[in-house]
Amino acid sequence: MKTAALAPIAGSALGFYLPLAVIPLVAPSAAAAGLSTGAFLVATVLFELLTPRIVARLGYRAALAAGLVLLGVPTLAFLRFTSPAALVAANAVRGMGFAIAVVAGSALTALLVPARRRGEGVALVGLVSGVSSLVALPLGLWAAHRYGYGPVFLVTTVAPLLALAALPFLKVDVPPAEAERTASPGWRLPVVFAACTSAAGVIVTFLPLAIPASLAPIVLFVQPAVSTAARWIAGRIGDRRGQSGLLIPGVVLAVAGTAALALTGSAAAVLLGAAAFGAGFGILQNVTLSMMYARVPQSAYSGVSAVWNAAYDLGMAAGAIGFGVIVPVAGFSGAFLLTAVTMLPALALARHERVTPVTMRALPDMG
Repeated sequence: MKTAALAPIAGSALGFYLPLAVIPLVAPSAAAAGLSTGAFLVATVLFELLTPRIVARLGYRAALAAGLVLLGVPTLAFLRFTSPAALVAANAVRGMGFAIAVVAGSALTALLVPARRRGEGVALVGLVSGVSSLVALPLGLWAAHRYGYGPVFLVTTVAPLLALAALPFLKVDVPPAEAERTASPGWRLPVVFAACTSAAGVIVTFLPLAIPASLAPIVLFVQPAVSTAARWIAGRIGDRRGQSGLLIPGVVLAVAGTAALALTGSAAAVLLGAAAFGAGFGILQNVTLSMMYARVPQSAYSGVSAVWNAAYDLGMAAGAIGFGVIVPVAGFSGAFLLTAVTMLPALALARHERVTPVTMRALPDMG
């Protein structure tokens, strides 16, 4: 796989995470901040599902270019316009660009990886994205407080645009045939992934409210750090021993970790739960996507990437919304336990999953 394929992944991750905690600071009200973030997420999900059509019409490189430009350029608007309407409009356009860049970038990377090393390639994409998020999210907030909002928005504009320089080196464009574009990896794997992703939305949104303020930053670092490492390890193991054998352990770890978070009064239990969930979530990120790619022809990779990313975002949104409804009645501990219970059906679905690879024509060696 060409290392140039990772540049759009890094550029889109930086374009998303650097201003994520900064944009709400320039909003005129909490409601405007929420609407701005909501507009980004809604546009992201809608365009994730539309990206396969965009790729079919434009090809991977042109679609990636469009996505990176739409993600980066509208950020300049935040330098002068901070009304609710301006924030919502600019973030909606950025969400469109992010969706296109992530879906097309992930699918193109999968095309450049030999089938025997697909799990490792998927893991590498996760590693680049995960490290970018770990660095960019706190860095953006720190830089905004130290140097002001302007430099953060300028860097956020430039980072995706710099990734455009890598596109001429990515010469694989597989035109999707009409029949193959509708190829499906099945519904169970996206549902399993979305069920466990719901807990990720809960953790990011509500765990800081349920535990001491001094513990929250540590937990919010441990969970994604472990997820990133587990995603890489799962990719290497899956390529050697098969992906399907990791599916149930991933679900078990995610459920057990979420249940452990119910012990909000114990720092050790919360840290252990966050680590266990992180490990399970990282495994599932790699395994579900690798298995989905294995079930379709190469021309349907953009569709797989779209479904997987939509499951990710919708799962997080559903988890956060559902937890918000439950917690006033059940309390934080009860709500974490109920979240774990809602993830249990994913175990039954995971038991029925097997990889059914599709024979694909070989792509040229891209180096």
